[in-house]
Amino acid sequence: MPLAEPPRFCPRCGRPFAADGSPARCSDAACGYVWYRDPKVGAGVVVSDAAGRILLVRRNHEPRMGRWAFPSGFVDAGEVVEDAAVREVREETGVEVRLDDLLGVYSEAGEQVIFVAYAGTLIAGEPRAGDEAIEVGLFAPDALPPLAFDHDDQIMQAWRARRLDA
Repeated sequence: MPLAEPPRFCPRCGRPFAADGSPARCSDAACGYVWYRDPKVGAGVVVSDAAGRILLVRRNHEPRMGRWAFPSGFVDAGEVVEDAAVREVREETGVEVRLDDLLGVYSEAGEQVIFVAYAGTLIAGEPRAGDEAIEVGLFAPDALPPLAFDHDDQIMQAWRARRLDA
């Protein structure tokens, strides 16, 4: 059950939360923990191009700044999850994507984010870094750089399984 008010100290590293801000953030930028009043829903897409390469973004914000990730972000209040996934791809990479399949829903005990992952196909545009990305890149599925989040390996396993079933 989420706490009604933010704790004074980070449950991950023990450092105090920054005094200003909502949502509450750990004062240690390297930790990156963020407390939300309610669970937050994130949506992301494993986007592949016509050559079968995977589109990734290098994050320009915490958590995991500088690491490679699938285009993703939070679902706005009242927004359809699929629409949020398509919007986040457009905002972060400048391309249009068609969602093909749901890959899975990922959550972890103690975490406030529920992540919904989709497989998608790049249908228009040339990849370019948006405001939330340092850079974008297209990678062979068997030559991905280290990915930012713990569940990313599971997401790629689901994506690979989907390709085998097709």
